[in-house]
Amino acid sequence: MKYTLVTGASGGIGEALVKKLAARQHNLVLVARNAEKLAKITKELQEQHGVQAAYIAADLAKPDAAFQIFAETQKHGWEIDILVNNAGIGSGGEFATLSLQSELDLLQLNNASLLAVTHLFLQPMRERKRGTIINIASMAAFMPVPYMATYAASKAFVRSFTQALTQECIPCNIHVMLFAPGLTKTNFNESAGINNEKGVGLSSDYQTAATQTPEDVADELLQALDANKQFKISGSRNRLGARLATLLPNAMITRVMANSYRKKLGQSN
Repeated sequence: MKYTLVTGASGGIGEALVKKLAARQHNLVLVARNAEKLAKITKELQEQHGVQAAYIAADLAKPDAAFQIFAETQKHGWEIDILVNNAGIGSGGEFATLSLQSELDLLQLNNASLLAVTHLFLQPMRERKRGTIINIASMAAFMPVPYMATYAASKAFVRSFTQALTQECIPCNIHVMLFAPGLTKTNFNESAGINNEKGVGLSSDYQTAATQTPEDVADELLQALDANKQFKISGSRNRLGARLATLLPNAMITRVMANSYRKKLGQSN
């Protein structure tokens, strides 16, 4: 039986997406750390939409998590026809003051585990000559971001990796899509430690900055999937911003952003 596997499915964009996929009669495997939340969502999907739904509690900030997830799907015979690498975390503030271990965990989650999960599930897709992989990046993938240096770099990796993989997978009849949301009203700021003056400095405060809802983002993702897109930025403002970013040198962008952050926090340049 075919399943769609979504990481980071216990909240935010991931939770909104699995609910919309279930409404489309996708059988689902939900992955996140919070087993209690996953169990609740899984039960709701089964009762409301009559789909097969299961969950795997795993922490993708751990190096062995990808192997655990793959082994669990193999044990149950779940054929993962669509893989959505949505799990991710951010961080913000002056890099030198951040926890080194937290930054390393961010890279493990956003990059190393995404790569491992993709590699593991790509093998059976290649054998079947069928499958879809969707990797979630961010608007931060299009430019270096001072005071979010590690996060932006991690999403630039996702962008580069996914766009290269897209072309490699065409001969195997595997659809790969890069999807990039902008600022979305989730628990991202809280998890990243920027639901404070740092968020204001980064122009990512939910009260003042332009945002989308997780449901908006999930709708745009599904529209892109239906249209067989290889790349989609969510939100018209974000699409315009990405185009403008390509016209300006990174040195200028980073200087302006850094000066703006320090000014908003009342720091001298």
